[in-house]
Amino acid sequence: MLNKKQLSHIEKRLLEERARALRSLGLFDQMAKADRESGDSDLSVYTDHMADQGTEAMEREKAALFATKEGRYLYRIEEALRRLYNAPENFGSCHTCGADVGFERLDALPHARYCIECKVKEEEAA
Repeated sequence: MLNKKQLSHIEKRLLEERARALRSLGLFDQMAKADRESGDSDLSVYTDHMADQGTEAMEREKAALFATKEGRYLYRIEEALRRLYNAPENFGSCHTCGADVGFERLDALPHARYCIECKVKEEEAA
């Protein structure tokens, strides 16, 4: 069970991570917008080499993949904040076995839902 000071620290960490993820998603959005606008420029009348087009397509796919990953991370952070606000007395308990996740683990990974032992078992099963 976490004390109030620890809960406050974890809340601060979650809010910092949330802000960082939102900034990252904003950067992806700005890059995508810039790519769309550059396609409308006067230079777009010149044909690109097929390799250049392939590289651009790959870069767009990578950016979309990173944005998706960041979006999932943001979702986990939001879920952790909901758990923290809705039931602070249960925050930091493993969702599988009910044991303490541990303050050190939560400090490193503030959205963690499982203790180390349950997380290792889950990953070995996959």
